[in-house]
Amino acid sequence: MYSDGSSLGNPGFGGYCAVLKFGEHQKIVSGADANVTNNQMELKAVIEGLKALKEPCEVEITSDSNYVVKAINEWLKNWIKKNFKGVKNPELWKEFLEVSAPHKLKANWVKGHAGHKENELCDTIAREEATRLKDGK
Repeated sequence: MYSDGSSLGNPGFGGYCAVLKFGEHQKIVSGADANVTNNQMELKAVIEGLKALKEPCEVEITSDSNYVVKAINEWLKNWIKKNFKGVKNPELWKEFLEVSAPHKLKANWVKGHAGHKENELCDTIAREEATRLKDGK
């Protein structure tokens, strides 16, 4: 899974996109929300991508969000222990835990805007979703 989120303002109009790939198959999941932050949209992309999976999978998440990658790989265990006290976006993280439970996950960071094909595609679609919502289309 490749994912990205965008926010026009922080908070502002936001968009997200996840590209799911398996062999030759590809599925794009995207959407938008108002009054959200970039980090919320980065996480929402992963959540919505995981929701699109129809059975338990080994999922390699590629994101340009250090927030998402480090949270999944390092921080989440401690956040759960302290019941998300002092953590931003606890509702989204709890939703992530729910939708990720059947899957085996690994998150990888990729530098944004550096020519990574799928990351660039996600970035473009996420920005288009945010712009479409902002423009009322």
